[in-house]
Amino acid sequence: MRPKWDWMVVILVLLNGGCYCCCGCLEQERTALLEIKAWINHPNGSALEFWVKSLDADCCEWMGVTCRTTKGQVTKISLGDLRAYWDWGYLYMNASLFAPFKELKSLDLSVSNLHGSLACEGWSELKNLEELDLSYNELDGVLPPCLSNLSSLQVMDLSYNHFGGNIASSPLVDLISLEYLAFPGNNFQVPNSFASFSNHSNLKFIWGDDNEVTPESAVEMSTPKFQLKFFSMSNCSSKTRKAEYPNFLFYQNDLKFLDLSYNNFSGLFPSWLVENNTGIQTLIMRDNSLVGTPKLHYPAHNLSSIDIASNKLGGTLRTICSIFPNLEHLIMPDNGVVGTIPPCFQNMSRLQYLDLSNNRLSSGKQELLPLFGISLWFLKLSNNSFEGKISAEFFNSSTPLCYVYLDNNHFFGHIPDSASIEYPLLHFFDISNNHFSGMLPRWLGNISSDIDAIDFSKNQFEGSIPEEFCNLLNLDYLTLSENSLSGSIPSCFNSSQSISHVHLHNNKLSGPWTYAFRNNSYLVTLDLRENGLSGPIPEWIGSLPSLSILLLKQNKFDGPLPPQLCLLKELSILDLSNNEFSGPLPLCLSNLNFSTIEPKSFDVFSYAVFLQSFEPIIHDIDKLPLARLLHRKYKWPALIVKEGIEFTTKRLFSTYKGTILDYMSGIDLSCNKFSGEIPAGIGNITALRALNLSHNKLTGTIPATLSNLGQIESLDLSHNNLNGGIPQQLVELHFLSVFSVAYNNLSGKTPEWKNQFGTFDASSYEGNPLLSGPPLTNESIEIEPQSQPIPDGTVNECREDSFLDMQDFFVSFGVSYTMVVVTIAAVLYINLYWRRLWFYFIEELITGCYYFVLDSFRMFSC
Repeated sequence: MRPKWDWMVVILVLLNGGCYCCCGCLEQERTALLEIKAWINHPNGSALEFWVKSLDADCCEWMGVTCRTTKGQVTKISLGDLRAYWDWGYLYMNASLFAPFKELKSLDLSVSNLHGSLACEGWSELKNLEELDLSYNELDGVLPPCLSNLSSLQVMDLSYNHFGGNIASSPLVDLISLEYLAFPGNNFQVPNSFASFSNHSNLKFIWGDDNEVTPESAVEMSTPKFQLKFFSMSNCSSKTRKAEYPNFLFYQNDLKFLDLSYNNFSGLFPSWLVENNTGIQTLIMRDNSLVGTPKLHYPAHNLSSIDIASNKLGGTLRTICSIFPNLEHLIMPDNGVVGTIPPCFQNMSRLQYLDLSNNRLSSGKQELLPLFGISLWFLKLSNNSFEGKISAEFFNSSTPLCYVYLDNNHFFGHIPDSASIEYPLLHFFDISNNHFSGMLPRWLGNISSDIDAIDFSKNQFEGSIPEEFCNLLNLDYLTLSENSLSGSIPSCFNSSQSISHVHLHNNKLSGPWTYAFRNNSYLVTLDLRENGLSGPIPEWIGSLPSLSILLLKQNKFDGPLPPQLCLLKELSILDLSNNEFSGPLPLCLSNLNFSTIEPKSFDVFSYAVFLQSFEPIIHDIDKLPLARLLHRKYKWPALIVKEGIEFTTKRLFSTYKGTILDYMSGIDLSCNKFSGEIPAGIGNITALRALNLSHNKLTGTIPATLSNLGQIESLDLSHNNLNGGIPQQLVELHFLSVFSVAYNNLSGKTPEWKNQFGTFDASSYEGNPLLSGPPLTNESIEIEPQSQPIPDGTVNECREDSFLDMQDFFVSFGVSYTMVVVTIAAVLYINLYWRRLWFYFIEELITGCYYFVLDSFRMFSC
């Protein structure tokens, strides 16, 4: 019986291609893979380190390699991203390396630093290739005609290269097996009709953003054989030419996803697109020029996400509930929508994401009620005309609100402070620039959520900062600026919190700075400007390793600067102006470089809003690149907060916001009582763009080392007791646009009138009678230099001008004016003689004015 079983084993081995005992890859394919490794790798690199030359090495187990289970032939090679994180230079495409793989069905070379044009050599051998991914490389030129030999190709991804030419004359039109075609971010010309693809009956997915759609004249469009499920041609039309809808869209009725944003389409909302495609789930038409109001003949029950932001749509929201009853995401900011939010929004039980910001919506003077469904987690009503109070019911609603934006409206009244209020999912709460008053709501500190950001600035809140806010351990961004908050800063803000950005400026906070924020390793921005804080800067200031922006302007801080300030290695903007600091400038300031290493701007969060709409498409086409690329494209920003600060430079009080903040650096110590010499080491802070030491009591000479400040744009040393000459080396500061040494005791010649110094007028040097040279007109005076101590009133004047509170000024002026008018009226009512004298004075004044006007008219006539 045994010989019979032996023969059966031999037969089974033969039937399985001889791979029963040795289930590894083929020798010739292993050799080819090692050649690919040598091609991919840098001489000093270590990519694909597990691909080794060994007789017993099974290349089917190597990373990025997939083989057929029976014969051991390589069917898939995935080398995407291998060179993405290495500075190995460009890699030139060599398709012949893949010719030995006769059964290769999938090839991924995305993000590989591929460079140059595609040569034809090797492509013709890949007859069985079904998926080809060349995305995110540096390939250019027209597509080679040999690609038309890839007759089995179903998935082609050319995204974000530099390919060009007319796509209608490319080899793509011959690949009739294509299901998925992606070519965004190239330089293709795409005919508006897509007539060249009419016979591609399998085509379901076209993604061609950031190319150029060109009009086709005299093209008779026949009904295409394909029915797309996904079509995206965003940012493809000329901004100077009216865009036309792609002709073939009139014959599509199976679309699930459509993106035609940034294309300069005009006219009414394209209702026919929704009515023709009853199964459409996502429609994106943002940044066009659509007008009117969305109208449909019947409800679009399947539409779950619509983005029509930044158009010219008007009218009201009354029909939204009926034509889009199952919306999950309604994104409609930056339009001209008027009226109120209709009550029917409360019946939209699936609505999760609602953005109606930057419209002309209002609420009358009634309370803002919870007019939203039970699923809403994102609400943005910013920059509208809502007014009235916010009801307690709004805060007690059952919606799972995570992000609430009510900023830049006209809401007023108190924020309800109730123990029953609980938003367990709240992450961001912005009610800035309204008219809210009363105390800050303490319940914010008691909710169980991981709240990230609170913005209550530009309101009329009063009282103290609740200590309950210290319980928000995940709070990252806190701004309570421009209110009427008083008391001290709670010392409970400490190292247990992850807070990074704090803005408390322009309030009425007072008292010393004790232990608030001590040992906080995350703090990047601390803005305490325009308050009444007093005392010295605490010595523990050096325990804030990430602090980059410290703004203490216009307070009552005093004493010398602690040397621990020099431990802030990340410091890039320091504003201590308009205080009462005294003593010498710390020599250790030269140890700081004031250059930005970590970003100072604040971006919170991205959420893939539309990914739910992609899921049916992904499952339908069932191709890996689709899911990956959709995730890259549609990470929709739910919240992007741009950190901004105000800083005086070039004599302007400017706001630096977003990424520009990362490049700003400066020191402002003006309007204090600093004395002694300017440390020569300040010239070592070469990244400084602004330095203001004006209105102090500094003495000695101007250090010549300041000429090392190669990036400086604004340098103000005015109103001090500096003497000696102005270093001639300063003329090499080529970016300097504001310069002042006015009102010191300087002598000698002004710097040579060239480069930037040729743009400064006499005001930069005034108040120094011993200076001469252009642009001054006086000659050099040979007299004994005399000391001109700056009067104390100069610093006080600087401070009084800066501390002028315009609100207090108008209030006091109004009261005084009223008292004067009432006093005059009372005197005239009581005293008959003065009353007659007053009427006589008014009569003479009117008569005089009459004759003055008459004489002026006669003179003009002559």
